[in-house]
Amino acid sequence: MSEEQTSVLDRLRAAGTRSASDQAADKLRVALFSGNYNYVMDGPVRALNMLVAHLEKRGHEVLVFAPTVKEPAFQHSGTLISIPSVAIPGKRSEYRLGLGLRGGPLKQLEAFNPDLIHIAAPDITGFQALKFAERKGIPAVASFHTRFDTYPRYYGARWLEKHLTNYMRDFYGRCRHVYAPSQSMADELARDGIGKDIRLWTRGVEGDLFSPARRDLAWRREKGLADDDVVIAFVGRVVLEKGIDVFADAVSRANKINPKVRALIVGEGPERPRFEAKLPEGVFLGYQQGEGLARAYASADVFFNPSITETFGNVTLEAMSSGLPSICASASGSLSLVEEGKTGLLSSPEAGAPGYAEKILVLAGDSSMRAEYGAAARARAGEFSWPVILDGLIANYRVAISDNKI
Repeated sequence: MSEEQTSVLDRLRAAGTRSASDQAADKLRVALFSGNYNYVMDGPVRALNMLVAHLEKRGHEVLVFAPTVKEPAFQHSGTLISIPSVAIPGKRSEYRLGLGLRGGPLKQLEAFNPDLIHIAAPDITGFQALKFAERKGIPAVASFHTRFDTYPRYYGARWLEKHLTNYMRDFYGRCRHVYAPSQSMADELARDGIGKDIRLWTRGVEGDLFSPARRDLAWRREKGLADDDVVIAFVGRVVLEKGIDVFADAVSRANKINPKVRALIVGEGPERPRFEAKLPEGVFLGYQQGEGLARAYASADVFFNPSITETFGNVTLEAMSSGLPSICASASGSLSLVEEGKTGLLSSPEAGAPGYAEKILVLAGDSSMRAEYGAAARARAGEFSWPVILDGLIANYRVAISDNKI
């Protein structure tokens, strides 16, 4: 164990020896377990970092356990304990698989003596954290971020799906609460028997950052996009499960009928060469963040998200806040954000690229509709306040702790 880890452990032991009256104090001690916390920026990671920062702002103590890399993608919030991990083999090697709790991390967890364990991924480490909670009589809650059981279909292993679903039923069924990011996702989990007490933990958006005011036509021209082009935006990880093949096919079909339809791709990932080959006329920006990302959103005309693996749709909410109408799959996550005929258009995944192309052409041919839907989307996004949402989650933490004592 390094000198730094030993120092952290000593502090945790001192803080962890609490009296009964201390245990009943208002402040919480939360141990958070995640498969990714700072090495790849994505929607779930952004939400978890917002949560940790908010918990600390409210005076609570948090310890995060997750795999790490030498060069993280960004500066994370809170105290992060590195757990042993290996790169996931194949095309998704940017992600890592935690190998569980042992040695230093386990000692640090025991010394921390948490009031509650929050598990963000049902992986090896998450399972061991659940077992630790059961052994110690500590309530364990889980946030649901991804339908991992749908991923095998994108990699030629659909036969694995039912086994993963069964595992998820067992895992989440042992958690005191399961926090779903959208009502449509909560309904889907209840339908599939995943989790017993399913509650909402939605996501917020920074409305001042993601704003229509950041639209920049000069920037568009620099990227080769004309003022009268109808720019269809994709934002997210460039991976198969985000629906990149459907996106490319749909935009290409629409472009053949209306040449003003153009694609703007914001994001990075292992399938970028494949995406570029399918959309040779597309504008690929790579990974963007902060004001650069906000400008890209606002400078597009339509947001298109065909993914059926979304549990919430952080990028959809950011696009809505930026004043864009959305075209999304009629699936979990998007169903709770996009209102058909008011803030955007929904299409059945079974309709495939032709169905999406039809929706693209409808919006591409009607600037008044785009403006109307975009204004309504901006108003809807204003309902998602991070502080209110995160305080609600903390209130649910307290319920889980209280119920655990009964």
